[in-house]
Amino acid sequence: MKPGARNPLFLDPRIDRREMLRRASNGFGTLALASLLGGPGALLGAPAPATRPRPAMFRPRARNVIFLFMEGAVSQVDSFDHKPLLARHHGEDPRKAIGRLEKTQFENVGTVMKSPWEFGRHGSSGLWVSGLFPHVARHADDLCVIRSMTSAFPEHTSANYFLHSGTGLQGRPSLGAWVTYGLGSPNDDLPGYVVLNGGQIPSGGLDNFGSGFLPANYQGSLLNALGTPLANVEPGDDNPALQEAKRRLVRRLNARGLEASGGDGALESAIANHELAARMQTTVPELLEIRGESEATRRLYGLDAPFEHTRTYGRQCLLARRMVERGVRFVELTVPMVDGYSRWDAHGGLVKNHGQNALAVDQPIAGLLTDLKSRGLLDETLVLWAGEFGRTPFAQGSDGRDHNEYAFTVWMAGGGVKGGMAYGATDDWGYKAVENRLEMHDLHATVLHLMGIDHERLTYRFGGRDIRLTDVRGEVVKEILA
Repeated sequence: MKPGARNPLFLDPRIDRREMLRRASNGFGTLALASLLGGPGALLGAPAPATRPRPAMFRPRARNVIFLFMEGAVSQVDSFDHKPLLARHHGEDPRKAIGRLEKTQFENVGTVMKSPWEFGRHGSSGLWVSGLFPHVARHADDLCVIRSMTSAFPEHTSANYFLHSGTGLQGRPSLGAWVTYGLGSPNDDLPGYVVLNGGQIPSGGLDNFGSGFLPANYQGSLLNALGTPLANVEPGDDNPALQEAKRRLVRRLNARGLEASGGDGALESAIANHELAARMQTTVPELLEIRGESEATRRLYGLDAPFEHTRTYGRQCLLARRMVERGVRFVELTVPMVDGYSRWDAHGGLVKNHGQNALAVDQPIAGLLTDLKSRGLLDETLVLWAGEFGRTPFAQGSDGRDHNEYAFTVWMAGGGVKGGMAYGATDDWGYKAVENRLEMHDLHATVLHLMGIDHERLTYRFGGRDIRLTDVRGEVVKEILA
């Protein structure tokens, strides 16, 4: 496709829906088209064109994304941003040592606080990683560590929305929804965007994973990593033939209703989701059944670890690998419920909070990277590790850290990024980004670029204008591309 040309398979709400379906059928086949227009394909339950795979705008470096969402905000100066000056001035008044301080969330400013964990250089690249992440540190040469991320919000809910959707407002499409809107899903029997929940929903609720004004086909489907994965995953009828007969009848009625409506978008999405739910009754139990995995693989992910939450997150990471193997486009993992509802939100008791959360996720994440690499999947899978903002280099009270939107660290691995490198820098205190400062729109633009999508051309007509994930901003960080 010529540069600047619009991909005809990116569904455009400005085009008449039947014309859109006619164009889509060129890429998706007549059965899928017939299923939406009420023809013979409806009896076969063919998937809706909107969810089928579509070509990227240019050659992609990654085909899938695994987003390791560290909700609550990991302290950058206790993880991947080594600041020796904090130890030298530990216990001092930060207003004298650091200088002018920005207003913090709780305005309970203590003294300069060194990291309780020792930092060391790892891999041939010599990347600095703290003792919080001994297992991940072994993958230093696979990590692209970005130390200069910033947020526009110091409060969890708005910052979570901003991280996910590029705006601090509720109800906008999530990054995972935009990716699946742009590229569709290679697997007709699983959602293109899956959220593996480890026991707690992040601040802001399910809107973090929503499709907003995009069709509902693209919203994140929440699966519980433990217990019943989702409601009604088991068929209601013991007789498979009876169950299928009911499905055929519902398909026929849905197709007629859609044709009578003239192709109503909301109805179309509801029908597509209903069909997908029916197919998931077969695919989800098989997906979540991990007893067939080898003992070595189970140990790799920490499924035999003594700490319960390591086992929980290990299962999430293992399921994420199984999902990208099956073509799920975007997989997001929430953190397990550790120490009540504290997440990584260490306003007090930093050592216990960060120590337990790291114990839960460190080995499973390292296991995921090892497993993806050994199976040849890391090159085509972008692994993104990020929280919603950072934390202060001075204490909140005596032993916590407050919210800090002026600098935090994220990292990526695989999927077309350079390994063994650090990009950007904070000041000597890890307080503010001072070199190659990045905004959330830059991160989103880069993720889309790695997936073969031009963030300026992936738009959706809503409210009278073409809206995109990155609004009117965002630059691809070309320096980190492999």
